[in-house]
Amino acid sequence: MIPNHYAATLSALDDMIIRSVPPGGNWRNIPETVPSKRLEQIRKSFSEGKGSRSTYYGRLRPEAPAYTINTYFTRPGNGCHIHYDFVGGQHRTLSQREAARLQTFPDNFSFHGSKTAINNQIGNAVPPILAYQIAKAFPFRGQFIDLFSGAGGLALGFVLAGWKPIIANDIDKNALETYRANIHENIICGDIREEVVFQSIIDAAQKAKCEEPSLPLFVLGGPPCQGFSTAGKKRSMEDERNWLFKQYKSVLETIRPEGFVFENVLGLLSMEQGKVFDMIYEELRTTANQLSVSKVNAVEYGVPQRRKRVVLIGNCKGDIHYTCPSPNEIQTISVKEALSDLPPLEPGEDGSFKNYLTPPTNPYQRFMRGEIDIESYLQRVEESLISI
Repeated sequence: MIPNHYAATLSALDDMIIRSVPPGGNWRNIPETVPSKRLEQIRKSFSEGKGSRSTYYGRLRPEAPAYTINTYFTRPGNGCHIHYDFVGGQHRTLSQREAARLQTFPDNFSFHGSKTAINNQIGNAVPPILAYQIAKAFPFRGQFIDLFSGAGGLALGFVLAGWKPIIANDIDKNALETYRANIHENIICGDIREEVVFQSIIDAAQKAKCEEPSLPLFVLGGPPCQGFSTAGKKRSMEDERNWLFKQYKSVLETIRPEGFVFENVLGLLSMEQGKVFDMIYEELRTTANQLSVSKVNAVEYGVPQRRKRVVLIGNCKGDIHYTCPSPNEIQTISVKEALSDLPPLEPGEDGSFKNYLTPPTNPYQRFMRGEIDIESYLQRVEESLISI
């Protein structure tokens, strides 16, 4: 079984459009005779100098990493999400499993909820391989609470690195069902601004500190990023989601953990000419002895996807300056290397019960299929670069 290997249905118009786009191509390859209002808008916007729109109706290059996987990866016009296999006739958008693989979720990680809910969980996640390397950079293994947890990409990376999960919180019940099925069962669904939810998190954290005082306790997570994202339509502090970092800070002030990891989209740095980031940084700095800021691109950490993020790491009690690990000297993983063993699909087809197309052909596929662990994967792709 290959959970969530489902390809979205396409309209007749989208099918016509997709068949016009070669690997590495985009909306510019689509004939103007194709009757699409959206394409007319894109061409008009481009002619007015409002950006290249280069990823719109983009088809992935087999030999290159993917662009950022967002929550709209099933829509051909909302990014570069068309399957790379033009010659093989896979004229469709990425399946949910393919998108999850490009996010570095192993195949045994199953997503729960409606199709839209699953798309959101995958597109909003932190790549577990990136999270793993952040966790491994600390000189210890600890325990953590996970705020704004989503489906658990950040948590999975820390668990793979030997950390112990304590409690997870999110307002999305579908994401928490996924979290429960794959990470651990101690979850609380609800708005962290509600007193009963906030207090449940605090109680769980304080209990964990009492039961295992030798294990450093960390807070993980970042508030919902839609309001901060450059892809969003409303990037201002009028968006109430952009104030949720206040609850994150309140948790830090109440439980006084050893440290925290705060992850968000790169657009956070430029919002309101940098004033929003400066405010968040100053607020979080009051809770930490040391606070580092790193801009990371997941593709430099063994993830087959260009995904830029900002990560703040705080040390709340000691003098050591924790920071994100430096990018790995490893070979870049391409889309084809990540996906080529998965069975082909037609639009609208559920391939969850199909067999793999081939045995694993590279270390990434072996990791995805559970044949080697994450450390073995990272070591082997590093050795691959050395041998070139």
